Amino acid sequence: MSDWKTINAGRIREGQFWSEDSDGFNGAFRLFICYEWLKIIASDGEGWKHVSVSRFMDAKKVPSWEMMCKVKDLFWEPKDWVVQFHPAHKEYVNNHQGCLHLWQPTEQTFPVPDSILVGIK
Repeated sequence: MSDWKTINAGRIREGQFWSEDSDGFNGAFRLFICYEWLKIIASDGEGWKHVSVSRFMDAKKVPSWEMMCKVKDLFWEPKDWVVQFHPAHKEYVNNHQGCLHLWQPTEQTFPVPDSILVGIK
């Protein structure tokens, strides 16, 4: 993890989603990113590291690209590839309208495109 000290400082330690330091990557966090408070729930089970990200003040508005990049930098290393999936329609699940997710497999690597397919460096 890139910034464990910052992540742990935002760990929710009481209430429904409480966790403690020994839970590591797993837990709920309240972090101030891009001038807004974000709610982040992280887990690392079932072969995936996963974070869900939503805004505290406007829960129906999805986090910005910049916010998601900052969250990625907090929870993963700079060398890590992390994805947002757009599943097949029949697999859609939307339990929170303004929530976005980042995923990384822990037991396998997935193919990644060459950067030239994304744009010119």
